[in-house]
Amino acid sequence: MATTVTAVTTVTTVNVNGLRAAARKGYQEWLAATSADVVCLQEVRAEPEQLPAEVREPEGWHTVWAPAAAKGRAGVAVLSREEPLATRIGFGSAEFDTSGRYAEIELPGLVVASLYLPSGEVGTERQDEKERFMAEFLPFLIERRAKAAAEGREVVVCGDWNIAHTENDIKNWKSNQKNSGFLPEERAWLTRVLEEAGYVDTVRHLHPDQPGPYSWWSYRGRAFDNDAGWRIDYQLSTPGLAARAATATVERAPSHPERWSDHAPVTVTYAA
Repeated sequence: MATTVTAVTTVTTVNVNGLRAAARKGYQEWLAATSADVVCLQEVRAEPEQLPAEVREPEGWHTVWAPAAAKGRAGVAVLSREEPLATRIGFGSAEFDTSGRYAEIELPGLVVASLYLPSGEVGTERQDEKERFMAEFLPFLIERRAKAAAEGREVVVCGDWNIAHTENDIKNWKSNQKNSGFLPEERAWLTRVLEEAGYVDTVRHLHPDQPGPYSWWSYRGRAFDNDAGWRIDYQLSTPGLAARAATATVERAPSHPERWSDHAPVTVTYAA
C-alpha cells in the first residue's frame, strides 16, 4: 500500500570535513538552530565512539553512523528527528560497503540517503577508485528508485557527489576541464544519473540557468571571499519528490572565519 509524506519535510546535506573539528568550530550550534527534519553528513572521519556524547547522540535526533574501515577517512551519517522505519549501510558492494560512503533511512513515504562519492585525482588510484564506485553505484540508483516506487516511497540521495555537472556549477570551469570533479566522463556519468536513473537535481530545478549556488570553496587563497566555488553537494530526488521542492538554499557562512567546514549546508524544503 502506498504511503505518503504527511508533512513538510526539510532535508539538509553537508560535508563536515571532519566532524570532531567541525564540532569545535560551530557545527553543534548550527545543528541546535537548524529547522531541518533530516540532516545528512559526509566526511565524518571518526568512529562514533571517538565523538563526544553530545555530538554522537545529539538531543532530539536519531542517528545512523557509517564509518569507514580505514581510520580517519570518509564516513557518513544520517540524523533524523523521527525514528527511522529501517536503516541501511552500504549499497551491496563488496568493495565499498565498509568504506563509509553510503547510508540511508526509511521514513513514511520517503527514503533519505547520505552519499560521499570518492573525490579522485587524475592519473592516480584514487581516480580509478572513483570510476569503480560510479560503475557500481548507477545500477544501484536505478534499482533503489524502482524498489521505493513499488513500496510507495520517494527517494532523495543527498551528499557530496564530487562532480560539478555543468559550467554553471563551477566558477573557474575553463581551467578545471582536465581535473577530477569536472572531467567530461564524470559529467557524462552524472547526466546518466539524471536521465537513465531518472533522478532530479532539486537545487538546479529551483535555480535554473544561473551560476551556482556553490557549496564548496577551497581554503586556499581567497576562494570563499571571491565566491570561486564548486557546486558538488546535491540533493538528487525522484521526480515526485522534486515536484514538491519548495525552497533550496545554500547556507553560506557570513564570513570566512565563521566557516566550520569548507562546504556549506545545502537545505531543501519539500512540501507535503
